[in-house]
Amino acid sequence: MTGQQTTDPFLLEVLRNAFDTIAEEVTLTIIRTAYSQIVRDSLDFSTALCDAEGKTFAQGVCTPMHLGSFLDALRNMLNELGGDIDPDDYYIMNDPYAAAGQHLPDIYVVKPVFYEGVLKGWSTTLAHHSDVGGIVAGSNALGATEIWQEGFRIPVLKLVDRGVRNETLWKLIGLNVRTPELVHGDLQAQMAACATGARGMERLYTRYGVETIDTAIEDLNAYAKRLAAAEISDIPNGIYRFTDHIDGIGEDPEAIILNVAVTVGDSDVIIDWEGSSPQVAGGVNSTFPFTKACAYAALRSVMSADIPNCHGFTETVDVRAPIGSVVRPVSPGPCGARGITGYRMIDCLFGALAQAVPDRVAADGSGGSTLPTISGSLDGKPYIFCETAMGTWGASRDNDGQEGVPHIGANQSNVPIEMIEATYPIRIERYGFVDDSGGPGKQRGGLSIRREYRVLSDTALLNVRSDKRAYPPHGLFGGAEGQPSMNRIDSGNDSRELPVLLSEPVTMRRNDVFRHMMASGGGYGNAFERDSQAVLDDVVLGKVSIDGAKRDYGVVIIESGKTLKVDETATSVIRA
Repeated sequence: MTGQQTTDPFLLEVLRNAFDTIAEEVTLTIIRTAYSQIVRDSLDFSTALCDAEGKTFAQGVCTPMHLGSFLDALRNMLNELGGDIDPDDYYIMNDPYAAAGQHLPDIYVVKPVFYEGVLKGWSTTLAHHSDVGGIVAGSNALGATEIWQEGFRIPVLKLVDRGVRNETLWKLIGLNVRTPELVHGDLQAQMAACATGARGMERLYTRYGVETIDTAIEDLNAYAKRLAAAEISDIPNGIYRFTDHIDGIGEDPEAIILNVAVTVGDSDVIIDWEGSSPQVAGGVNSTFPFTKACAYAALRSVMSADIPNCHGFTETVDVRAPIGSVVRPVSPGPCGARGITGYRMIDCLFGALAQAVPDRVAADGSGGSTLPTISGSLDGKPYIFCETAMGTWGASRDNDGQEGVPHIGANQSNVPIEMIEATYPIRIERYGFVDDSGGPGKQRGGLSIRREYRVLSDTALLNVRSDKRAYPPHGLFGGAEGQPSMNRIDSGNDSRELPVLLSEPVTMRRNDVFRHMMASGGGYGNAFERDSQAVLDDVVLGKVSIDGAKRDYGVVIIESGKTLKVDETATSVIRA
């Protein structure tokens, strides 16, 4: 990758877009054929095209926290397979320790790309499945103390061997999961998507020739590395540190510390997690491939150049973490809910990067997805509702925090209310924004999002992964904190608060309501410097109350006929 680029620049751009288009076709195939809502509607999956060595050269627009980990998984797979690879094979794996996976619900299905009898690359998919067994429905056991409690562990195996389905493996998977129809259906969707990617690459090889495509892939990675190095050179050299926290697990939580040092050099970056908590006896440990992927996602998001989404970018980033820590566990450390740690690692990195590039980083947001899981039995068959509920960003130098958007680490989506109610014995009682919740600042943090679920079956089990109650989203440069999160169950006349991370599921009865409020975004800058007209606009839109405008921003709003206006004199007095 250090040699001179040989592909014509115009042709390289054409082929780059062709690669990206094929990767997006792989993505669309999964969306159109997946069975479960967590894959089809929440979009909790990822796709990529990789070369024969496992290096990515194109990605679907999916989950950044997945995508940076394909290299580790594929290189481990290649070591396991040796040379036993056939054009009609499909491979499957999920285990963090035996297969360099992320957590057990995230199952890789990959297919080799051959051309004229030679292995040229891999068409790859990674999808979060509705269930892979274990002690908790949905396989997101926060209270697990070892990985064997989390579900069905799959090393590198052939799902299809030379065109023949491995029926033994399909039966084993079906027997060990609570929702075999959904899991089998999603696996077949992944297979169809892999085939789409392989066909697309074969067509490109036929059209342009082997040498042109292979050289273009090499040049594209080199180009990405050069662009990334140039972007890093624009960041002031130095060591930038930040510490963040996960609230902890269960009724008596102990905070989990994430500590990072970002060392920026002339053309590369070292991200070191020394000082983070040791791995815990709970499902939040982040496997090292996942930790690396989160670092790549955070750093990539503060770069302004149109860097190709390929392996070359990652060669400028050296990620380090203590072995046996919460960000690099060793077997048998559980990691089923490692997603919350991934989100918090990205937030922690943003806290460090804000010191280096304050104009490119927003204040802290809602902290990634809340993962509610409601499971039970309906008409004698088990059901599992699970979604990745996304929320809100913090404010930035030039903009208020956005609402109803995914965390930067996961381009995922909230499941539409109609889809939930049509599929499960659940009714969404309330879904919307919470006024006066955004962190005050010169730019206001995004509002909290409230979502409330009523159970309509006789009984159900609730499991929740959320965060940011004891440690609310921080503001930047004088901006205030966002509002903390809230979990509550209302059962008849009884109402009780739940921990942010449940160590074990909670039983719900018919008509019980689970009420969740996500954390809001932090503010950016001094709230008393906020434009008074912007405060008035927020009041008119119902985002800020009249009392909140005065209390948080020093802006007095009065009624004038049937309209509202700013009392400039009173506002000046308060702000003075």
